[in-house]
Amino acid sequence: MKNKNWRINFIFISVLLIAFVLLIRLFYIQVLNQSFYSALAKGQQQWFIEAQGKRGEIFTQDKRILATNTAKSLVYLRIEELEDKEKTARILGEILGQDESFILQRINEQGYGRQFLKDNLSEKRLGKLEEKNLPGVHIMEQITRIYPRGKRAAQVIGFLGGEGKGQYGVEGFHEPILQGKAGWLSGRRNPWGFSLGIGANDIRQGADLVLTLDYDIQEMAESLLKRAEEDLGIRSGQILVKEPTTGRILALANFPSFDLNKFYKIEDKKIFKNAILQKAFEPGSVLKPFSMAIALEQGKITPETTFVDQGFVQIGNHFIRNFADKVWGEKTMTQVLINSINTGVIFVQEKIGAENFLRYFEKFGFFEPTNIDLQGEVVPENRILRKGRRINLATASFGQGIKITPIQLARAFGAIINDGKLVRPYIVEKIIQPDGKIIRTKPEIQRENIISPKTANRLTAMLVSAIEETPFVNRAKIPGYYIAGKTGTAQVSYAALGIPKAGYSEETIQSFIGFFPAFDPQFLILVKLDNPASRSAEFSAAPIFRKLAKHIINRWHIPPDY
Repeated sequence: MKNKNWRINFIFISVLLIAFVLLIRLFYIQVLNQSFYSALAKGQQQWFIEAQGKRGEIFTQDKRILATNTAKSLVYLRIEELEDKEKTARILGEILGQDESFILQRINEQGYGRQFLKDNLSEKRLGKLEEKNLPGVHIMEQITRIYPRGKRAAQVIGFLGGEGKGQYGVEGFHEPILQGKAGWLSGRRNPWGFSLGIGANDIRQGADLVLTLDYDIQEMAESLLKRAEEDLGIRSGQILVKEPTTGRILALANFPSFDLNKFYKIEDKKIFKNAILQKAFEPGSVLKPFSMAIALEQGKITPETTFVDQGFVQIGNHFIRNFADKVWGEKTMTQVLINSINTGVIFVQEKIGAENFLRYFEKFGFFEPTNIDLQGEVVPENRILRKGRRINLATASFGQGIKITPIQLARAFGAIINDGKLVRPYIVEKIIQPDGKIIRTKPEIQRENIISPKTANRLTAMLVSAIEETPFVNRAKIPGYYIAGKTGTAQVSYAALGIPKAGYSEETIQSFIGFFPAFDPQFLILVKLDNPASRSAEFSAAPIFRKLAKHIINRWHIPPDY
């Protein structure tokens, strides 16, 4: 009997001791460390993921999408959660169309953590994977940048790099505007691990950009460059179209181009650069109108001033000759421009003088950036020219020995059209903020009174004559319309080709710049072709200008001048 009572007492005392220990433990957890264990429980029930706000989209002015975002499904493993590695690898191989041994190898090599297997799953494969509900196999949605138009305006748009930052073009220059603000996604899990709800904290999407680009003109310009490669064998080329009075860029076409969706496959990164603002060149005779403009403005010449050409000009030990060694005899200044006489333009430059010549070239913006809203604009230094030596000023007067970018040339030509006003070129028409507020870009005059309206009108008439009265250049002529323009066929220096040798090669850059209707300009077009299989720009760049101008005239229903 005593034995029995002892056992009962022992059990009773043991229960009391256990209860006492549990009470102490509960007191420790629920009273002394309540906040710690509460936070631990919430950590097991809640999840947090850092997320980037949606990146802004990019459109043309006619509402074509150039850059947008899309969601794709991404399959990954949490290796420590896998229950049967061989079975999981086999099933995944069947569903994903991947080799079973390859998947198993990746699992075993890593041993723990996340292992990404495949992205952009089809709906069918995604459904099969969800049906299997394999432990350790997870699916997440990933937002990626896509470019629906592929190669169209590639160097203008730029792309989103692997680190999630915009590179080149609009994507790079407007990164702070396009990128969304990062924040946190959060949710709660039930006891079975399923999310009960998702919330967002401090996530903000980026602004959308509407560009000044006209999709139809951009497409036509790119197709003309592609055809120039086929017909003329050009190595590269560019076409720029803009509204000269506002600075709005309607087309910036580059050849060759690349698919923005596959930029990571490109080996030669030089193709990413926009040559219109990132590659300087010696422009040749398209620069002659500026020498004329300065002399007209300074009262040194009139369109009727005469000059007698002997076929060459000697400066020190240097002999400068005309194209094809022609000797023109007595010509007026208008005829000098019409026939693109090098010696005649040197005559004009020497009347201007070194100081005035350089001062006006600076006014026209040849020594400064245009500040176009695209990434990576370059500005040639032209150090040798700016020293003011006679030989360098002479060659610069007709476009050799001076380097500029196509965008600088187009802006400067705009000053002739705008009665001496230098207008900033721009590519973003408006910014549409996430709250719907619209910020529009306003035209910006960077400099005024470079030349007078009288000089601008005189020079325009001379440039019209350069089209109307020249047998070959009238390849740019469109019946019923006055076109003002100038060709340029510039030799390419050995240095520009990366050859350590002084002087100029046989390669040429052939260009044409013009505006229309000449006496009420609405469009300015620059065509630049690198080393076409053509004698001069009259046979290469001028006909391309004509085709594009005619296309614009027909599409915009521009009434004829006569």
